[in-house]
Amino acid sequence: MNLSVIILAAGAGTRMRSLKPKVLHELAGIPMVEHVYNTAKALGAKQVQVVYGHGGDLLKQRCQHFEVEWALQAEQLGTAHAVQQASTNVDGDDVVLILYGDVPLTKAETLETLVSNVSANNVSLLTVELDDPTGYGRIVREDGRVVSIVEHKDASDEIRSIKEVNTGILAVNAAYLNDCLNKIDNDNAQGEYYLTDIIALAVNDGNEVITTQVDHSYEVEGINDRKQLARLERIYQRGIAESLLIDGVGLADPERLDVRGQLSVGNDSFIDINCVFEGEVNLGTGVMIGPGCMIKNSTIASDCIIKPYSVIENAVIDKQTEVGPFARIRPGTHLKENSRVGNFVEIKNTELGINSKASHLSYLGDSEIGRNVNIGAGTITCNYDGANKFKTIIKDGAFIGSDTQLVAPVTVGENATIAAGSTITKDTEDDTLTLSRTAQKSIKGWVRPKKK
Repeated sequence: MNLSVIILAAGAGTRMRSLKPKVLHELAGIPMVEHVYNTAKALGAKQVQVVYGHGGDLLKQRCQHFEVEWALQAEQLGTAHAVQQASTNVDGDDVVLILYGDVPLTKAETLETLVSNVSANNVSLLTVELDDPTGYGRIVREDGRVVSIVEHKDASDEIRSIKEVNTGILAVNAAYLNDCLNKIDNDNAQGEYYLTDIIALAVNDGNEVITTQVDHSYEVEGINDRKQLARLERIYQRGIAESLLIDGVGLADPERLDVRGQLSVGNDSFIDINCVFEGEVNLGTGVMIGPGCMIKNSTIASDCIIKPYSVIENAVIDKQTEVGPFARIRPGTHLKENSRVGNFVEIKNTELGINSKASHLSYLGDSEIGRNVNIGAGTITCNYDGANKFKTIIKDGAFIGSDTQLVAPVTVGENATIAAGSTITKDTEDDTLTLSRTAQKSIKGWVRPKKK
């Protein structure tokens, strides 16, 4: 069986009060339509089509990495009309799965069950039971078999008491789908072509409608406004938090965790409140992450301590290293085993060697720093001349005094010492003390300026 997926993403989403298409609003750091696309790919779909309309150029630009075919719905004439823009491009023997770009949390396992129920010309429909089904189309059954879907506004009091409702997500043989789409009309109050009409057609043709029911309503909840988006964001994040807890990771508060990508954590690690993880982040065992940290596309080895409010991006941190508080580790940085980076230190594209430390108020950019090096407070590598970047090399055992400027390209020798307050523009030899200061003098009778 070959699976083709059609994702409906043509709606404007006016209730989002936004200039961009609704399906581009982000959940967990990626557009909601990307969640749907990723689920389709996880199902092994041989073909994925996205039906677009409002804001199509922006949608295609933002999702240019999708491996999809794009189908334009120039006029918004209903869900059946939207599906028809793509269904004619599907091989007749395929099973077609209809998904919605604003329903991001449907599980692949749920859809696998839904698709597996398709055979011959039957329709496989996803349903859900709601405590308050007001506004939804009710699933009407006779002797357990689905006979129709009745919209809330057309339903009698007896039918309105039914709690099982239609989600709009269905799977069906492609040839039969196209046959049904050609029979659907727009003779209704909205003047639109409804995909749900396929259920009545299937029943009239003597075909069975097989239902799969989700356990949690959020799996099939569409996002129409920012309140719904925020609510589903927390549901999504809570699911990640619960998985981490099961895997032996400590969380100060599962409700105050944000993962916007893929987070892998070893057991006995601990994450404090209000931390954000973006892209692909890997934490080893026994890692301690303080409150308010932001970590993106980085690997942090076992037994590291990341102190509060540190920012780490595209970096590698080896085991037993300490970072922060208030440190910024920028792309291209490699902090080696047992190194230390303290408060208000910024490091970019730099290798900090084993047992080396920069404890306070420094900028280290485009540098290669050896073992057992001490970087004094206020040290700056002057790596940029306004046009080009240059490298600073600090060899093993060097001691850099406070308030030092190292003007790259420059090399500090092994076990060399740089006196505090120096500006170093030339290479220094091994085992030497280097300093550059003007003679100290005092001016008697000097008067400090006063405010006028």
